[in-house]
Amino acid sequence: MGYSALAITDHGDHSNFDFIIVRLVKVCEKLTDALDMQVIPGIELTHVPPEYIYDLAVEARHAGAKIIVVHGETIVEPVAAGTNAAALKAPIDILAHPGLITEGEAREAARNAIYLEITTRKGHSLTNGHVVKMARRAKAPVILNSDSHAPRDLVHKDMGRIIAQGAGLTEVETEVMFRNSQVLVKKSSTK
Repeated sequence: MGYSALAITDHGDHSNFDFIIVRLVKVCEKLTDALDMQVIPGIELTHVPPEYIYDLAVEARHAGAKIIVVHGETIVEPVAAGTNAAALKAPIDILAHPGLITEGEAREAARNAIYLEITTRKGHSLTNGHVVKMARRAKAPVILNSDSHAPRDLVHKDMGRIIAQGAGLTEVETEVMFRNSQVLVKKSSTK
């Protein structure tokens, strides 16, 4: 696929985040050695009540998560109202599939340098155009994320470009989005 880095961010909450992260740290070290790419351990905090997101993000980072994603208020799954707002106040890296994110929430993402996901995943991608619109208004950073649950979900860069531009990003904004991925990879190696 031509990837130079890949983050593994399994779904987690209070019941399993410590179990997941410890094991991902180990396997990511081995995969980085075995493959010709950097493999980064992380977590996607999923269906965590909004009032607990901040503290769990801190705990996850302390446990070794290099990239922290929060499962946003997608329109295709039941996610607690207030998840987007709470996540954008937490020390996370990406708000995934943020659905019908508000302009105020996008401004919070911009203030806190949290990436808003442009997703390649079916269903979640239904609101990509809205996310682009809010991110553009707020000058919030965006990042492409495959939200892969299986190898077949990974996409080539060319398809990522098509999805991003189909969501309304210009060619220049698409290049910035790809550079954001590189910045996040570099940032995760220093945490």
